[in-house]
Amino acid sequence: MTYEKTFAKPIRIGARGSSLSRIQTQHVAQMLQKAWPSQQIEIVIIRTRGDEILEEPLPEIGGKGLFTAEIEAALQSGHIDLAVHSQKDLPVEDSASLACITTTRENPQDALVSRRGYSLSTLPLGASVGTSSTRRAAQLLNLRPDLKLLNIRGNVDTRVSKALDESGPYDAIVLAFAGLARLKRLDVVSEALSPDVMLPAPAQGALAVQYKIASSMAGFLEPIFHMPTHIATLAERTFLQALGGGCSIPVAAYACLDGDDLLLNGSVLSPDGKKKISVNGRGLPNISGAQELGLRLAEQAIQQGAQELLGAIG
Repeated sequence: MTYEKTFAKPIRIGARGSSLSRIQTQHVAQMLQKAWPSQQIEIVIIRTRGDEILEEPLPEIGGKGLFTAEIEAALQSGHIDLAVHSQKDLPVEDSASLACITTTRENPQDALVSRRGYSLSTLPLGASVGTSSTRRAAQLLNLRPDLKLLNIRGNVDTRVSKALDESGPYDAIVLAFAGLARLKRLDVVSEALSPDVMLPAPAQGALAVQYKIASSMAGFLEPIFHMPTHIATLAERTFLQALGGGCSIPVAAYACLDGDDLLLNGSVLSPDGKKKISVNGRGLPNISGAQELGLRLAEQAIQQGAQELLGAIG
């Protein structure tokens, strides 16, 4: 590697202003600092449209790039050298001039947070559950059609506070387990929802570090690149992309290495949870195998009516 002969200036890493984004970016900065001890690294905070609009449901204000567009613009302009994102927030369409690497994945499950310690099965009939995700809402209604789904916005700390508020409207809320783990708030989790119960969003739990292809950052990032995570999330995001989707539609996918195979489970649901298409399959545990598997399962889902379900979403 020739990094230390190439870069004399501080490496500037862009992050959102939320506590979770800062912690995720600090985590990446620490890994890079360990790999390159003599390099100065700075974190630059950038506000995104998703941070500014906190009251409206995510699908109504546009899911693609909602938490990433401003940071990507700063990367393109050279204001920052790298950007750290929750990979599930990145649009599935790659920018022509940007690329990213993935680091080791945190637990991809969803988690139930309830001030009374309810699990999904013990929530009272007609209980109110907060989520801003159409994927989570559809799966909750598929499992428990009696539930009342309420929108909830704000960063993770804000949503946890709302969930624990005794006078609040939520009997429980659903969040990503990874975010709570990184914030060291697993004490509030009343149930970790296994993928058999609730399939995660594509790339949930994974961090993406984005850089300009024309820069010399690829070699700098090589020590923190995690190929197994890259392969798994590539299969998941290929499945999503082939269905023509973004983060605001009820599509779920989870891939993992299983022996010498890559195993992928995917699902597409109607927003009301009444219709669900589930597919699964195995492929080769490499980049081309991940792409082939994602495309193959998306085609199976389409043959079972996935486009009709997604096309009905207004």
